[in-house]
Amino acid sequence: MDTADPLANRRPLKTRSHGLAIAAARWLTQRNISPNQISMLSILFAAIAGAAFAWRPQLGGGAEAVALLVAAFGIQLRLLCNLLDGMVAVEGGKKTPAGELFNDMPDRLADVFIILGAGYSAPGLPVVELLGWWAVVLAVLTAYVRVLGVSVGAGADFRGPMAKQHRMALLTVTALLSLAEPTFMLDGQLMAVGLAIMVAGCVVTLYRRTLRIYRCLQPAA
Repeated sequence: MDTADPLANRRPLKTRSHGLAIAAARWLTQRNISPNQISMLSILFAAIAGAAFAWRPQLGGGAEAVALLVAAFGIQLRLLCNLLDGMVAVEGGKKTPAGELFNDMPDRLADVFIILGAGYSAPGLPVVELLGWWAVVLAVLTAYVRVLGVSVGAGADFRGPMAKQHRMALLTVTALLSLAEPTFMLDGQLMAVGLAIMVAGCVVTLYRRTLRIYRCLQPAA
């Protein structure tokens, strides 16, 4: 996290005030677990989720359902790490000089692992792979624009409609809905829809964040 002002440019999350989150962060702090270690752990969960998505086509029946559940669970564990690393750093008083690096880089890797994995989850539909690549590029760009806003003095902009938590919620829901695809004789179409929504949402998010930076940099009338 930012060592100069730990509360500046911090993503607003209501879940920080949840009793379970507070208890978990306190437990981690008391066991001398650093926020940077938690951030790195998020990459592992993201890799597991992405691998589960990518292996889905090689599986069938119950194993395919397990892969989708593992992917959804891995995404949520990644988000849990994203929540707790900041709480341990700020509320637990364990921020480090390298905290901002560990706060942001693992997020970019996690996005790539999860979204690309989703893009390779339906090889019978080439459009899913294409949408996965576009979604990855646009997801990274939304984060870049947010960081750019901070660097030019406009502050961090976490608005959506396809910020990180929105992207991960979308993929989680898509994975769970995909469990019902065999019942309706579908094979990856729901993932195509989910990734298409992500691409469109990221484009809107990029526009909104970039426009805000532009307006912040304009001289006052």
